[in-house]
Amino acid sequence: MNENKCECSGRIKKRGDDEYKKLINRLNRIEGQVRGIRKMVENDAYCTDVLVQVAAANAALNAFCRELLSNHIHTCVVEDIKNGKEETVDELVQVIQRLMK
Repeated sequence: MNENKCECSGRIKKRGDDEYKKLINRLNRIEGQVRGIRKMVENDAYCTDVLVQVAAANAALNAFCRELLSNHIHTCVVEDIKNGKEETVDELVQVIQRLMK
Protein backbone atom coordinates (compact mmCIF):
# COMPACT_ATOMS: atom_id res chain seq x y z
CA MET A 1 0.00 0.00 0.00
CA ASN A 2 1.05 3.55 -0.66
CA GLU A 3 0.89 5.97 2.21
CA ASN A 4 1.63 9.63 1.67
CA LYS A 5 1.16 12.53 4.02
CA CYS A 6 -0.64 15.54 2.57
CA GLU A 7 1.31 18.69 3.32
CA CYS A 8 -1.83 20.84 3.24
CA SER A 9 -3.91 18.97 5.81
CA GLY A 10 -1.47 16.65 7.56
CA ARG A 11 -3.82 13.71 6.93
CA ILE A 12 -2.93 10.58 5.02
CA LYS A 13 -4.76 8.09 2.81
CA LYS A 14 -3.59 4.50 2.56
CA ARG A 15 -4.25 3.46 -1.03
CA GLY A 16 -4.13 -0.07 -2.28
CA ASP A 17 -1.71 -0.84 -5.09
CA ASP A 18 -4.52 -1.10 -7.67
CA GLU A 19 -6.05 2.27 -6.75
CA TYR A 20 -2.62 3.90 -6.67
CA LYS A 21 -1.65 2.53 -10.09
CA LYS A 22 -4.95 3.60 -11.68
CA LEU A 23 -4.68 7.14 -10.33
CA ILE A 24 -1.02 7.53 -11.31
CA ASN A 25 -1.70 6.17 -14.81
CA ARG A 26 -4.52 8.69 -15.27
CA LEU A 27 -2.29 11.52 -14.08
CA ASN A 28 0.51 10.43 -16.41
CA ARG A 29 -1.90 10.52 -19.37
CA ILE A 30 -3.17 13.95 -18.33
CA GLU A 31 0.39 15.21 -17.98
CA GLY A 32 1.10 13.96 -21.50
CA GLN A 33 -1.99 15.73 -22.81
CA VAL A 34 -0.90 19.01 -21.23
CA ARG A 35 2.60 18.67 -22.69
CA GLY A 36 0.97 18.05 -26.07
CA ILE A 37 -1.10 21.23 -25.72
CA ARG A 38 2.02 23.21 -24.88
CA LYS A 39 3.75 21.80 -27.96
CA MET A 40 0.75 22.77 -30.09
CA VAL A 41 0.98 26.37 -28.83
CA GLU A 42 4.75 26.41 -29.37
CA ASN A 43 4.18 25.16 -32.94
CA ASP A 44 1.49 27.79 -33.65
CA ALA A 45 -1.36 25.28 -33.94
CA TYR A 46 -4.74 26.68 -34.94
CA CYS A 47 -6.78 27.96 -31.97
CA THR A 48 -9.71 25.58 -32.28
CA ASP A 49 -7.38 22.59 -32.53
CA VAL A 50 -5.75 23.65 -29.25
CA LEU A 51 -9.15 24.25 -27.65
CA VAL A 52 -10.31 20.75 -28.57
CA GLN A 53 -7.24 19.29 -26.87
CA VAL A 54 -7.80 21.50 -23.81
CA ALA A 55 -11.38 20.19 -23.61
CA ALA A 56 -10.03 16.63 -23.75
CA ALA A 57 -7.56 17.38 -20.93
CA ASN A 58 -10.37 18.93 -18.87
CA ALA A 59 -12.50 15.83 -19.42
CA ALA A 60 -9.59 13.65 -18.32
CA LEU A 61 -9.13 15.73 -15.15
CA ASN A 62 -12.86 15.49 -14.45
CA ALA A 63 -12.71 11.70 -14.86
CA PHE A 64 -9.76 11.62 -12.44
CA CYS A 65 -11.77 13.68 -9.93
CA ARG A 66 -14.80 11.39 -10.25
CA GLU A 67 -12.69 8.30 -9.63
CA LEU A 68 -10.87 9.85 -6.68
CA LEU A 69 -14.13 11.14 -5.19
CA SER A 70 -15.77 7.74 -5.56
CA ASN A 71 -12.81 6.06 -3.87
CA HIS A 72 -12.92 8.67 -1.11
CA ILE A 73 -16.61 8.14 -0.45
CA HIS A 74 -16.35 4.34 -0.46
CA THR A 75 -13.37 4.28 1.89
CA CYS A 76 -12.64 7.39 3.97
CA VAL A 77 -16.20 8.71 4.29
CA VAL A 78 -17.76 5.33 5.05
CA GLU A 79 -15.07 4.54 7.62
CA ASP A 80 -15.41 7.94 9.32
CA ILE A 81 -19.20 7.63 9.54
CA LYS A 82 -18.87 4.13 11.02
CA ASN A 83 -16.50 5.63 13.59
CA GLY A 84 -18.97 8.41 14.46
CA LYS A 85 -17.13 11.19 12.63
CA GLU A 86 -20.19 12.73 11.00
CA GLU A 87 -18.32 16.00 10.32
CA THR A 88 -16.83 14.13 7.37
CA VAL A 89 -20.18 14.58 5.60
CA ASP A 90 -19.81 18.37 5.94
CA GLU A 91 -16.29 18.15 4.56
CA LEU A 92 -17.55 16.05 1.64
CA VAL A 93 -20.30 18.58 0.87
CA GLN A 94 -17.71 21.39 0.84
CA VAL A 95 -15.46 19.45 -1.52
CA ILE A 96 -18.34 18.70 -3.89
CA GLN A 97 -19.34 22.38 -3.86
CA ARG A 98 -15.76 23.34 -4.84
CA LEU A 99 -15.74 20.77 -7.62
CA MET A 100 -19.01 22.13 -9.03
CA LYS A 101 -17.79 25.72 -9.43
